[in-house]
Amino acid sequence: MINQVILVGRLTKDPEIRYTADGAPVANITLAVSRQFRNNAGEIDTDFVNCTLWRRTAENTANYCRKGSIVGVIGRIQTRSYESAERTRVYVTEVVADSVRFMSGKPRELVEQEA
Repeated sequence: MINQVILVGRLTKDPEIRYTADGAPVANITLAVSRQFRNNAGEIDTDFVNCTLWRRTAENTANYCRKGSIVGVIGRIQTRSYESAERTRVYVTEVVADSVRFMSGKPRELVEQEA
């Protein structure tokens, strides 16, 4: 069986890193990925894909990427569910990243900090 996803898109907001109870870094990002074809109205639709990054990948992405950065993500699709506060079952489908490639230059504020 194969479960592998390759995406290239732009971050919809700055990555925010948090830490699990045992100290493992984790970040959630949303990638805006344009489709390769036009819809009936002649427009290109965009999908917004939720991705989860762990450990070093999460730290590096949070440190070097900002809203609008172009990144490539290689990972796998994962589904999970949980019970909400309203006692309804919520299903989540996300990409768990194995690696992230930074495809745009450093954000301006990071370049200015190094100068």
